[in-house]
Amino acid sequence: MRPLILIYWSRVILGIVAASISTALTLAMGERGITTFLNGLTVALFLYLVTFYVFKAKFAKKVEKQSKIMTQGIGIYFFSWLVSWVLMYTLILGQP
Repeated sequence: MRPLILIYWSRVILGIVAASISTALTLAMGERGITTFLNGLTVALFLYLVTFYVFKAKFAKKVEKQSKIMTQGIGIYFFSWLVSWVLMYTLILGQP
């Protein structure tokens, strides 16, 4: 599999993992409101940056433009994170 395709699909899965962590953090902290969103967004950004450095170390020689490692899959990462997080949050905490 080509490196950029691998990065793309890894970001889809990592977005879902970040949503799971964000939901677990919300359950642990018990907060609701804007801080819940900001905590979840912080988790998503942190995980994205960590995986960027991992992918950069692994695929630096295989990708011609290094900026593609950062931008490949950024949209689908945050889209899958947001959709998964809203779905998990609604299923777990939606009913009073």
